[in-house]
Parts: sequence; structure tokens; C-alpha cells
Amino acid sequence: MSVIDEIQADVLPPRRNRIWAKLRNNTAALFGALIVAFFVIIAVAAPILPIPGPAETDWGAVRKAPSTAHWMGTDELGRDLLSRMIWGAQASLLAGVVSVAIALSIGIPLGVLAGYCRGWTDAVISRVTEALLAAPFLILAIALAAFLGPSLRNAMIAIGLSAVPIFIRLARGQTMQVLTEDYVESAHAIGLSHRAIIGRYVLPNIVPPLLVQATLTIATAIIAEASLSFLGLGQQPPSPSWGSMLNTAKAFLEQAPWLAMWPGIAIFFVVLGFNLLGDGLRDALDPRNI
Repeated sequence: MSVIDEIQADVLPPRRNRIWAKLRNNTAALFGALIVAFFVIIAVAAPILPIPGPAETDWGAVRKAPSTAHWMGTDELGRDLLSRMIWGAQASLLAGVVSVAIALSIGIPLGVLAGYCRGWTDAVISRVTEALLAAPFLILAIALAAFLGPSLRNAMIAIGLSAVPIFIRLARGQTMQVLTEDYVESAHAIGLSHRAIIGRYVLPNIVPPLLVQATLTIATAIIAEASLSFLGLGQQPPSPSWGSMLNTAKAFLEQAPWLAMWPGIAIFFVVLGFNLLGDGLRDALDPRNI
């Protein structure tokens, strides 16, 4: 173990403790984490919950208001809204997590490469990134989803590719900042390879801001998935999705307002949860506060 590694080994545990302490004392962040945990739990537990199937119809209970038989009411085909909301949470959360995973897997390597190599490599990657950032995120996602075809998988790919420029720019900027630190210059001086420097010192130090951005981007991706499903470019019927449920509900706003109310509330709270959690992580991981 090098001297630099020994210093980091002594510093990291107290730093982790301080980060965890700040998160525990942040009421808003804890509230956001509870909201996210709630939606994750019901999405994962959907197959074992004692609820009707999301595609099961009851023609004797078409557009029924919330009752003891159907806690959230039924839709235009007599399907239980509670069941469709729970199964729809799977599509929304999956779209958010997978889309961001795609963006991270592409954006981090390109951003680190641009920030570390500089020169023509940085120029090419930066120019392409700036060109993609010139297009609004949702418009780019809609265009890609329309090109790939309507499905949840293609919607996740489209959203992930649309978010790539955000992570390229962030990873590039953080890499350039880390390279100015004394411990990186010391690593160069003792002859460590470029791969070792990136793996030991660059990547671990750019993870915190990337983690914060990923959490916030999941919220944006969930909204984007709902928007694509609303337009018919995301999850396809009869599979449930909050966005497609809103699309159906727009024709029955006066007769059955609960059709639009529940998906709208769910989207609001899950996005609020990820945003509160992301803000809390940003405060806790800020080096000026640690």
C-alpha cells in the first residue's frame, strides 16, 4: 500500500461517519428516502400482494368510484386501479433506474476520458456533448423513442441516451478538478500508470457528485417515461403504466376524475422523494460541509 493509499484509508472512515450523520439529521432527505423506499417495496412485492391482476376485467364494475371492493376505484374496462397503480410502479421505477444506469455506463467513461486525456479527445467529445445538450432532454427522448419504436425497453434506451450528455459534462468537469489535487500529482510523480491513477484516485473522488446527479436524474427519467407512455411511446397496453393511465383518464375527467388523480399523485410523490433524497445527498457529500 502506498503512502497515498494509507492517508486515504485513515481519512475515509471518519468522512463516511460524518456523511451518514448529516443524512440522519436531514429531515427532508429522510422523508424522501422513506417515500422512495415505499414505492420500491410495493413495486417489488406486487406479485405476492393479495390484489387482482392488473389486466383482470370486471364488466359489472366499469368506472366505479373508490369503495371497499376497489380502494382506488376501477377504470373504463373494470380493472382494479390499485392493482394497476402497484404494477405501474414497477414500470416507472424500472425506467428511472435502468435509464440512469445506461446514461452512467456511457457518460462516465467518456467524461473521464475527455477530462483526463484533454487535447483532441476532449475537443471531439465536448463538441458532440454540447450539440446534444442543445436539444431539450424530453424532445430528444421523444425523437429517439419514436425512432426506436413504442415499448418500455425502447423508452428506457431513449431516456438513457438522452441523459448521457449530462453525465459526460459532469464527469469531465470533476475529473479535471481532481487532476489538480496534490495527491494526483504525487501519484504521477511516483510513476503510477494512467489506469491506476484513474481507478484509485479519479473515479472514487468523482462518485459523490455523480451519485447526486444520478438520484436527481432518476426523478427526471420517471417523468420522461410517464410522458412517453402518455404519448403512446412507452409501456404498451394492457401492461399498466402511470403515463398510459393518465392518457386513458383524459377522456373521463368529468365522469371519473379518480382515473387521473391516482397516477398523478403517484408521479408527484415518487419524483418528490427522489428530489428530496438527491438534495440531501448533495448537502451531505459537499466537501465544504464534511
